[in-house]
Amino acid sequence: MQINITNSGDFTIVAIKGRIDTVTAGEFESKISELASGRGSKIILDCSGLDYISSSGLRVFLVTHKKTNANGGHLRVCCLQPSIREIFDLTGFSSILDLRDELSSALDT
Repeated sequence: MQINITNSGDFTIVAIKGRIDTVTAGEFESKISELASGRGSKIILDCSGLDYISSSGLRVFLVTHKKTNANGGHLRVCCLQPSIREIFDLTGFSSILDLRDELSSALDT
C-alpha cells in the first residue's frame, strides 16, 4: 500500500494505492488518524488506485468518518473501482459515507 497526501484548497487529499487489509490497515489508520483529529478537517480519500479492501480497511474508513464528523470536519471518498464500490454497497457503507465518482466532484464545496 502506498499513501500520497496532498492539499487542494481546504481539502486534504489522501490517495491510496494498493491494498488495505489486515497487514496494512494499522499503517493506514495511523497516517490518517492525525488528519482526522484536526478541527474542521476536510479529507478526501482518493481510491482510484485502491485494488482491495478488507473488513479491517472498512473499519478504518468508518473510524475516520466518525472522527472527522466529531471534530466538525467532513470525509469524502471518491473514485472507487467497481469491485470496491460493490463491497461498499453490500456492507451499507455507501449510505454512511459521502461517495463521489470523481475527484473533481469531491472537491466541490
